[in-house]
Amino acid sequence: MSSTAGLVIPCKAAVAWEAGKPLVIEKVEVAPPQAMEVRVKIKYTSLCHTDLYFWEAKGQTPLFPRIFGHEASGIVESVGEGVEHLQVGDHVLPVFTGECGDCAHCKSEESNMCNLLRINTDRGVMLSDGKPRFSIKGTPINHFLGTSTFSEYTVVHSGCLAKINRLAPLDKVCILSCGISTGLGATLNVAKPKKGSSVAVFGLGAVGLAAAEGARISGASRIIGIDRNPKRFEEAKKFGVNEFVNPKDHDKPVQEVIAEMTNGGVDRSLECTGNINAMISAFECVHDGWGVAVLVGVPNKDAVFMTKPINVLNERTLKGTFFGNYKPRTDLPSVVDMYMNKELEVEKFITHRVPFSEINKAFDYMVKGEGLRCIISMEE
Repeated sequence: MSSTAGLVIPCKAAVAWEAGKPLVIEKVEVAPPQAMEVRVKIKYTSLCHTDLYFWEAKGQTPLFPRIFGHEASGIVESVGEGVEHLQVGDHVLPVFTGECGDCAHCKSEESNMCNLLRINTDRGVMLSDGKPRFSIKGTPINHFLGTSTFSEYTVVHSGCLAKINRLAPLDKVCILSCGISTGLGATLNVAKPKKGSSVAVFGLGAVGLAAAEGARISGASRIIGIDRNPKRFEEAKKFGVNEFVNPKDHDKPVQEVIAEMTNGGVDRSLECTGNINAMISAFECVHDGWGVAVLVGVPNKDAVFMTKPINVLNERTLKGTFFGNYKPRTDLPSVVDMYMNKELEVEKFITHRVPFSEINKAFDYMVKGEGLRCIISMEE
C-alpha cells in the first residue's frame, strides 16, 4: 500500500472555471477511490480536440467548473474495493471509454461499446455514488469523460484504465489513449487494407495521420490525403501519404477526382473530419465491388447522410468505428507493444512539449492549428 492510500491528496490541477477562459492552476483535494475505482498519479497528459470543443462549450450543455483532460499516462497510487486487475505501481493509460467485462458489448468479440462505461460527455461525477472526487475548499469540481487528467492525481473507474508495459516511455505512449489509437484502429481493425492497395484519408489532423500510419503499416501502395489546408501536406509525407488532393483546387466533387485518379475508386477510405459532405465523398470514392469506407469523425448530431442506394447495391461497404474498435483494457496494451516493437512510430505525432504550469499554451497551439500533439509534463 502507498503511504497516501485512503487519505485525501492535495495537489495541483488546471481548472476550467468558465467556457473559453484560460485554465487556472489551483490546489485541489482529491478524495480516495471508492469501490471499483483507482487513484492515479498522472505523469504526462496531452490535449485532444475533444477537450478544446467542450472547453469552448460550443454546441453542448456547458458544465463548469471542470477539470478537463483524457489523453494521458500515469502510475496507480491506490485502488478501491473490488479492483483485482490493477495494483499500486502499475503503469496505466486512462481512457475516455471503458470495458467493464460483464455487459453484452464487452462479451462480444465484435464490439467495444461497453454499456456501463461508454463515453458520457455530460456526466461530471463518478458512477458509484454520483459525486465528484475533486473539490476546492469544499466546492465540488466536475470530472470530464471519467478521466480528468489535467490534475496531478485523478480518480478513474478501473474499467477505464489499460495496464501497459512498464518499460514503455510514459511521455510518448500517453498519446495512444485517444486520438492516435482511434485513427490507427480505424484502418487496422475496420478498413483492413491489403498490401499494395489504395487508401484515401479525409482530414490530415492527428486522427487522420494515425489512419494513414495504419495504411503505411498495412503496406498500402497509394495513400491519398484529402485536406482543404495545403500546409498539412508536407507533414503528412512522414506518415506514408504519397498523393494529395485539395478539394478547393477542383470544380467537381472530390469523389469524382479520386475515382479518375484511381481507375474507378480507392480500395479503402477513412473519413476523419466529421464533416457530412466529406463523409459522403469518402463513401462515394471507393471502388464498386470491393470498396470499404470507414467513418471515424464525429458529425453534428442532426447531420443526415445521403447517397443513392445504387452506390450500396454496387457492392460498396460503409462502416463506422468508435475508438478504432479497440477494447481499452484488452487491446490498448498491444498498441503500446506495437510502438515498443518499432512497428508504430509515435514520436512524429509529438510536435510540442510544455510544463504543466504553461498548459494554456497547448490550447493556444490547438486553436491556431499549430502542430499535432502537445505533451504536458505534470512534474515540470
